[in-house]
Order: sequence, then structure tokens, then C-alpha cells
Amino acid sequence: MRLLLLLLTAALSQALLRVPLSRGKSIRRTLLEHGLLQYSAVLQDAAREPLVDYMDNEYFGTISIGTPPQDFSVVFDTGSADLWVPSVSCSSDACTNHQRFNPHVSSSFQPSNQIVSISYGTGKISGALAYDTVQVANIAVHKQALVLTETESIFLFYSHFDGILGLGYPSLSVSGTPPVFDNMWSEDLIPEDIFSVYLSSGSGSFVVFGGIDDSLYSGNLHWVPVTPQKYWQITIDSITMNGHSVACLEGCQAIVDTGTSVIAGHPDAISGIQRAIGAKADPYGLYHVNCDTISHLPDMIISIDGKNYPLPARAYINQFPGSCSSGFQSTSGLWILGDIFIREYFVAFDRGNNRVGFAPTIKS
Repeated sequence: MRLLLLLLTAALSQALLRVPLSRGKSIRRTLLEHGLLQYSAVLQDAAREPLVDYMDNEYFGTISIGTPPQDFSVVFDTGSADLWVPSVSCSSDACTNHQRFNPHVSSSFQPSNQIVSISYGTGKISGALAYDTVQVANIAVHKQALVLTETESIFLFYSHFDGILGLGYPSLSVSGTPPVFDNMWSEDLIPEDIFSVYLSSGSGSFVVFGGIDDSLYSGNLHWVPVTPQKYWQITIDSITMNGHSVACLEGCQAIVDTGTSVIAGHPDAISGIQRAIGAKADPYGLYHVNCDTISHLPDMIISIDGKNYPLPARAYINQFPGSCSSGFQSTSGLWILGDIFIREYFVAFDRGNNRVGFAPTIKS
């Protein structure tokens, strides 16, 4: 065994002599890009965070904060870049049925005088910025910035998670502090500047920090450049159904967002899509579909960087006992490829190269 390891080390050393190292890239990354190292070798040092699926609407995992650790369920959200959890000082109704962090019993807690307010599509939170040890899977990040909420919008009362851990670019951070993933990388806690997401219905969903698990997808990853480095934003070429364009005729910008359950787009385009699938609005603004028609509905084809990504009706229609609803919603901003898309396509978020990789998921 020792001889084999020596031979492998020697072979890699010789290979490195022939491979130029790019500035800012690790040795492992350079070897990967030149086919001299497999992702499975890197994955051994990566951290896998299991996620709970609540009705295909929310995916969240457990982290701990403080010393000794206090546990919280959080959404790992690529559409934001701050970490927040409720505080014992929070007086909002939304905090009363969730875990609340008590800084007085954490020996590693460090307060600050900064107040942070973060707005989301359905409400906002506000609280005090602080620093403490945050553990995700087996990774402990020390002096991580987080917001301890003191007020929360009522919509969070109904959430099945306690807080949100943002995985967007640092420029997206409202608090102006490095996100958790950035600190993982800068503190050399993960082997690669990359994380990946696998979502499934039911059990078996994961976020992998520092690597890519190629057992979770089929074929090869198709890499797409990130446009502005804020959100995980990419360019969609077109969106078609039955061979006809239904959106993004001349291309459009979209974000890949693990914190959104639906596919969202411009109101006119979404209205046309609802008509195409026979969805009708109820008094509450939800669009319902006749469950008997699902097998006859067309695939939605999302073209990204010259490659087609089909979404069958079983993916974009939410099916419940006795009720089926559309998975499309209107938004006034960028298009959003949410969990409906990510359940069909494994996604790798590569900060080292500012790109996103897609491949069909292997269903669990």
C-alpha cells in the first residue's frame, strides 16, 4: 500500500510539472480541469448536509450556532447571502413557534451595534448583527456573522424552518459581511470553492459543500457562465412549449434559486403559460389545473446556452390529493428557476470559475 501511495504521489508530481497552475486555483482544481483527478477524490473531504423536504415546497437542513451548540433548521438559499435565525429578544408572533437563539449561554458569542433589515418577496426580518461559531454538517466556521432577528413578518409564522442561510455572492449580502460559504473557503475548511445541490421529492436531498457527487446525476455537467456576480444569474435562450415560444423569445436573465419553490417570470409570459396548460385562477390567486389532463400536457423546454432542459408536466404541476396546481408564478424581476427545475436537474455552483453546472438528476 505504501508503495502504491508513493507511486501515485510521484505520478501526480510529474503531472503537475506539466500542468500550469492558474493563479487563484488550488492544486486539486487544476488537476480536476486537466483530467488528472476525479471528483470522487475531492468529495472525500467535502461536507454533505442532508435536507428535509416539506411537501416539495420547503427544503431545509439543521445547523448549530454557539458554544455549546444550539440547533436551528434553515433554508440553504442561493437567492440571498445572509444568515439569520430568531433571537430570544424577538417579540413577533413568527418567532414564538420557532427555535430562538440565546446569546447569553454562548461563550463564543460576540455582539455588534449594527441593525440589519432584510426584505424578501413575501416579507422581511430585522435584527442585530452578531458573530458566533456556526456549524454546518461537520464544518465549524468561527466568528461567522449572523443576524439575530427581533422582528419578523407574519408569513414566517407558517414556515417550517427557523431561519435562512444565504449562499449567494458576497455582493448580495445586506449586512455587508462574508457569507458562510465564503468563510468556509477562505478558512480552508473545504477542498474546493464549489457547492452542489440535489433535490428530490421525499427523502434524499443534499447540499454538498466543497465538492460534486457524480452519483447524483447522469451524463456530464453542462457549465454555464454566471453573468453579474451577485445572484447565481444566467442567460436563458428561450422557453418553448409544443414548439412555440412562450417566453424569452430574445433571451432573458434568470437566477437559480434554491429558496424559491416555483418557476417565476414576467407576468405577461406567465399568464400565457397558464393559459397554455389550462390553469385557472381561484379567488386567492392560485392557479389550478384539472388533474386528469396532466398526462396530456406538453413539456416545457428551457434552452440554456444552446442546450435544452425539458420539464414534464409532472414536474411543473403540484399534485395533492384531489387538487392540482400550476408551479408557475409571476414576478416583476428576473426569471427564477426554483425547486421545480432543480428537482429535475442537479446543480453545481462553482465560485472558483463563476459558473453553474446542470445535469439530469438520478431519481432516488
